[in-house]
Amino acid sequence: MFTGIVREVGEVASVDGGDAGARLRIRAPETAARTRVGDSVSVSGVCLTAVAVEDGALSFDAVPETLRRSSLGALGPGAAVNLEPALRAGEPLGGHLVQGHVDAVGRIRALDPEGDGKRLAVDVPPEIERLCVEKGSIAVEGVSLTIAAVRPGTVEIALVPHTLGATTLGRLAPGDPVNLEADVVAKHVERLLDSRGAPG
Repeated sequence: MFTGIVREVGEVASVDGGDAGARLRIRAPETAARTRVGDSVSVSGVCLTAVAVEDGALSFDAVPETLRRSSLGALGPGAAVNLEPALRAGEPLGGHLVQGHVDAVGRIRALDPEGDGKRLAVDVPPEIERLCVEKGSIAVEGVSLTIAAVRPGTVEIALVPHTLGATTLGRLAPGDPVNLEADVVAKHVERLLDSRGAPG
């Protein structure tokens, strides 16, 4: 379980493999210092297990299912990724409950200046849009964000300067793929409502 509060922006050192599975090595000295082999780390919103930790870098194996359902397969050396170690008992929940299970890959529609920050517009598929509400939560690339507006096929988010500087979101460009995770509470509510309406 994660909170969507990014602790470090890491840099992809290498990606070995392909669609059948890949090993990602990520340079991230702060995260590596507090991670052991077997620990879970959110890598741009995807929960991965550390398989090696050495020299300020972490390695993860991404299976075909993960590569198909996320944007990780598009990463290459030099790419920046948002990192968050798993939430530990007693730590504050600063964002919202994030599982690290990507629901869909969205596309950046726009990232425009707005006051001191920027306005992020993300094209989302219908299965995500129906779970989004104004002032509700969504995780984009592993970052806990508050939805400012929901429009047909798109959600808009107001990004403050801190988020732009402390995550990869300020580097996004139109057309870029982003990992999306809808609010887990919204998903459970939808499931319960669907089951009540089912014949039985």
